[in-house]
Amino acid sequence: MALSAGHRRVSGVVVPIEAGDASSRLEQLRRSGQVPLVLDKRWPAQVRAGILSLLARTPLPAGAEWAALTSGSSAAPRVVVRTHASWASSFPAVERLLGTRPGDAVLLPAPPSSSLTLFSLAHALAGGPAPEFAATSSRATLFHGTPTHFGAILASDGAPQLRAALVGGMTLPADIRAEALARGIRVVEYYGAAELSFVAYDDDGRGLRAFPGVEIAVRDEVIWARSPYSALGYLGEPGPLRRDGEWVSVGDRGELEDGRLRVAGREDEAIQTAGATVIPSEIERTLRTLDGVADVAVVGLPAPGVGRLVAALIEPVRPGCLDAAMLRAAASHLFAPAHRPRLWFAGTIARTSSGKIARAEVERQLSSGEVPRV
Repeated sequence: MALSAGHRRVSGVVVPIEAGDASSRLEQLRRSGQVPLVLDKRWPAQVRAGILSLLARTPLPAGAEWAALTSGSSAAPRVVVRTHASWASSFPAVERLLGTRPGDAVLLPAPPSSSLTLFSLAHALAGGPAPEFAATSSRATLFHGTPTHFGAILASDGAPQLRAALVGGMTLPADIRAEALARGIRVVEYYGAAELSFVAYDDDGRGLRAFPGVEIAVRDEVIWARSPYSALGYLGEPGPLRRDGEWVSVGDRGELEDGRLRVAGREDEAIQTAGATVIPSEIERTLRTLDGVADVAVVGLPAPGVGRLVAALIEPVRPGCLDAAMLRAAASHLFAPAHRPRLWFAGTIARTSSGKIARAEVERQLSSGEVPRV
């Protein structure tokens, strides 16, 4: 039965629940007027304790009905609170874009602590597609997750009944989109954030444009949105969400041309090096086109005199297929001198539970010498 927010009394208390109990407990807590927050068992003990302490000492703002987590890709996760309407008002648009049918089930490979998975669980409680968590599900007809998870599903020939995919969290590589289309799967890529929900979408491979109900502006290279889908804010310390009247932003950089949005990365991920500003996602996007590169994470490592050095962690297609000379030669042709990675590493890229690059962890591993240089 679909839940309605209209006749519920919110208790003003966030209730932490474990991921394994999420599907059954979300409905129970919502019906009792409590606000659920799904925990992640992969959090370090210190992070988990910090979140629980925050919940215990911080009152909810008026109108809060859902609590979700940021990805923690560049810092410890923050608790984002929002109204039910801020998600529910986008359900019809999502259904139209995916061509949802009665009886559909949506494959959710990211854990319920991920805000994108929690969105789909909220949709299911309101009468949307039923959730499926097994990657090999023969019942799933829809998908919602990151490009990392979607690529893994396609590579494994999992979920053979998939008809449409909603893919967000990071840029969707062209080869993954092409593979999905070859299998007859409709692909809707989107750009958004835990704080903003949906901002822009791309259903034809021609670039992102404003999601239904959203207005987009780029001011001084920073993306702003006027939207009914934005969150109320955070519990505890402030985060990147900023407001200017009806407009909101999380500091992502981008360009808007002819109604199409190009997202360049978060302001707080920018690397200041020798007087230049380097956006990691721009370097990563280019390096992913090189032969032998499965994926790449770019971070800045402290360097006296220049601020930070640009460092690239390459996840090779196979061990030993890349060498430093080849990478440096390619970078010299691809980037201006200040934007070229100066340090090259090879290994597995640390990721958040939702599949995004865990930049803080990557930086820590490279700084500590845990990952070998190329």
